[in-house]
Amino acid sequence: MKKFTLPKKIDKHTVKKASYSFGISVFRYLFLSLVGFVILYPLFYMISNSIKSQDDFLNIARIWLPAYWTMDRFKEVWEIAQFGPAFVKTLSIQIVSAAIEVFMCSFAGYGLARYNFKLKKFESVLLILLLLVPIQMYSLSLSVTYRNLGIFDTPFVYYLPSLFGVGVRGGMIIFIYRQFYEGLPKELEEAAFVDGAGPLKTYFKIALPSSGVVILTVSVLSFIWHWNENYIADLCFMSDGRPLASVMAALPTYLQMLGMFLGKPEYPAYVCAACVIYVAIPLVLYAIFQRKFVRSIDRVGITG
Repeated sequence: MKKFTLPKKIDKHTVKKASYSFGISVFRYLFLSLVGFVILYPLFYMISNSIKSQDDFLNIARIWLPAYWTMDRFKEVWEIAQFGPAFVKTLSIQIVSAAIEVFMCSFAGYGLARYNFKLKKFESVLLILLLLVPIQMYSLSLSVTYRNLGIFDTPFVYYLPSLFGVGVRGGMIIFIYRQFYEGLPKELEEAAFVDGAGPLKTYFKIALPSSGVVILTVSVLSFIWHWNENYIADLCFMSDGRPLASVMAALPTYLQMLGMFLGKPEYPAYVCAACVIYVAIPLVLYAIFQRKFVRSIDRVGITG
């Protein structure tokens, strides 16, 4: 027969430590919940307003949950603002430009990290200037140059800078690549040189396959930066077809064509519907890649 044993005396220090740990966990969850609400509040607000009917806007008792919800705002905004052609324009110009820039900046960052040449310090200064100087300071000369080259109002206003690694936030992408390649062990590259591989073969066979982490990081960042870029598009595109960011910047004009002016009860519904459509794809992509993206940020070493 099994003997019955009384539980050992509970140590007060253990109880105190467990209580302290529990309190810290509760505080952490409450703090993160509050921060999450602050971050997600604009999204909840946009979704709530975009599906409200006109009666819900006139009813002060209805703030978050509408009594009669409708999806007509999305359809009307999509048609009047021509979101379909703008989406195709964004994919064919800005996202392609982002892909080109991700590869070319990798090439430039590897060269700055691994090779010494006479003008390397000068190139580093130019890289810092590329990070600090906003495009608004040289936009006039940029548009004149594009006109002289004959690429004004063409997709090459995005493609050409990306080919040279100086596209949208190109300096930041080169800097991230440079920091990563400087921390990459040189043993594999030295072994490749011993086996007779040249600089290009070493880059394509050793360095580039080893940089999957940083490629994911800069790909997500470059996608977001190009997705939100509208300054170059408004400056250089004179035709009707414009990217989504330009359409969003001109949204009040499109709403006026629909007969919606600021001050009307349904005006916020159309604005929120357009914003939900605009942020939907970046949110879906981030939801898919967020774990890998957070890990890649940690491994690449981006801080600040």
